[in-house]
Amino acid sequence: MIDGGEAIRKLALNVARYTGLAPLAKPFIGGIGAILMLHRVTATPEKPDSVNRHLNIAPGFLDAVIADMKASGYAFVSMDEAVERIKVGGKGGEFATITADDAYRDNMTEALPVLEKHGAPITIYVAPGLINGTADLWWDVVEDVVNARDSLTLTRPNGPLTIDCSTPAKKLQANARLHAYLTSEVREEDLQAVLRDLARSNGVDADGPRQRTLMSWNEIRSIAAHPLVAIGAHTINHSNLKRLSEADARHEIGAVRDILQAELGEKPSHFAYPYGYASAVGCREVGFVRDAGYTSAVTTRHGVLRAEHSGFLHALPRISVNGRYQSLAHIRTMLSGVTTPLANAGKMVVTI
Repeated sequence: MIDGGEAIRKLALNVARYTGLAPLAKPFIGGIGAILMLHRVTATPEKPDSVNRHLNIAPGFLDAVIADMKASGYAFVSMDEAVERIKVGGKGGEFATITADDAYRDNMTEALPVLEKHGAPITIYVAPGLINGTADLWWDVVEDVVNARDSLTLTRPNGPLTIDCSTPAKKLQANARLHAYLTSEVREEDLQAVLRDLARSNGVDADGPRQRTLMSWNEIRSIAAHPLVAIGAHTINHSNLKRLSEADARHEIGAVRDILQAELGEKPSHFAYPYGYASAVGCREVGFVRDAGYTSAVTTRHGVLRAEHSGFLHALPRISVNGRYQSLAHIRTMLSGVTTPLANAGKMVVTI
């Protein structure tokens, strides 16, 4: 979905690229490395024109990104090694580590062969609730609900609201309205119940998206045994931690380690904050993750890694490799470091 923010970001990327600023700046502000963030990796998405298509890249693009970065001198390492390299200020040269959120099945079927080709490790962050069904891929369910109707009615405490979904433009607006409703007007604890009621009343299977696209526990166990793969934690229920009480947030962060150990035989060392933006993670949540004993934690804040991140191992930025920017030129510009302060109000060292 193209929005004003995306247009501005692409403009900034192109200005940095065509003025020659990015390659000139990289030796000075390119940092010591980068954490790449993926979600889906498939050449055959079920809904190519989905409003959520930005979450997907083609495996051929992943192949090209890794090859290009290796040719530029990046070493691809595990998250364990990335942490050690951050601790010593990046001595040993530029490095990158790959991460993927939510445990999509195509990470195994289409991304892993690319990673094997390059010997590139990956950390896959798993939210057990998404696998078990105590949480939903609500953004996909919302899209299915909007696509199923020309209009729909939200039952709210302050009265019903009818939403027009009769045209493609109205469907985009309806998706945005439902996103805002579920993430700001509905309590985090009630999100699944409200979503499922909405899906049921509009004839949509709320379980469908996660069952079609996410790995099963058997598949996660299989990929976890691969030498290039590590499994990290993504809370129990993919919760927006900032919207939870301290007790509930600590439970989502801590108990997920025991669940993953029971399912996979090993406690995860690394954590990813669901959503990862300012309204989902702050100083409180970083403290909870540190208290839970994780070695590292990643946000979705945009930025390259710098030596100073040795003091912020539980608030590390990532470079999103997503469907909005399937261009090697864009990735090179992001890795140059010039977009880090542009996306973060002038900050060079991005944490939270």
